Amino acid sequence: MSTPIDLTALKNRQMASWASGDYAVIGTTLQLVGEQLAEACDVLCDERVLDVAAGNGNATLAAARRGAHVTSTDYVAALLERGEDRARAERQNVTFQVADAEALPFKDGSFDLVLSTFGVMFAPDQPKAAAELARVCRPGGRIGLANWTPEGFVGQMFKTLGRHLPPPPGAQPPSNWGSEAWLHEHFDERDFLIQVTRRFFNFRYRSAAHFIDTFRSWYGPVHKAFAALPADGAQALEADLTDLIDRSNRAGEKSLVVPSEYLEVVITRR
Repeated sequence: MSTPIDLTALKNRQMASWASGDYAVIGTTLQLVGEQLAEACDVLCDERVLDVAAGNGNATLAAARRGAHVTSTDYVAALLERGEDRARAERQNVTFQVADAEALPFKDGSFDLVLSTFGVMFAPDQPKAAAELARVCRPGGRIGLANWTPEGFVGQMFKTLGRHLPPPPGAQPPSNWGSEAWLHEHFDERDFLIQVTRRFFNFRYRSAAHFIDTFRSWYGPVHKAFAALPADGAQALEADLTDLIDRSNRAGEKSLVVPSEYLEVVITRR
């Protein structure tokens, strides 16, 4: 009989991971995804918008730029501070609040639109997080998500990390959220209409070494993985990541452009 996974311990481990490094260095490069998602969700002026696991605020800012009243949440306060700096620089009036995606401190049906770009997919209790998104979305409202797919580059990067530093037994891969079947399993029964568009985000760096150095320095999960491994283990991880990156590179020897597939998801509550 398998031992039930300690979701609280896993969440604490994840919080420490995302608080390490400085995700904003990576996150700001993904702003295009937030803009495209805001357009896909057809954000309207004065709508009430919630950004869940907002990180440094890509979807938050995209919605605010379109005149929405945005509440930006994350369970890592330091990331919200980065988003707040960005909103202040743009003179955007956004509410920032520390909140757990698995226990959102809002009433049922509080928001016209609930967003998350590469955020809620990392919640340890995936069914609970999905249920919370559904709960706070009003009837007739929408949920907009950007989720890395299992087959795409980021999904494969996390699989590579997992081979060198296995997750706790029973932990579910975040890339589940990048599966259309998984989305239907967790939202169909709640009377939602799901629309999915497969998109690619291009990571642009000088080389595989430049990509790895940047992610090793600033991207929490990669930063923590390298820090947890002995020297020979870190070298082996670097070699495997280099192989994955080089195989994914479409720019040839002159530079690095790595397309990474994600699902752009718009879920409408009937």
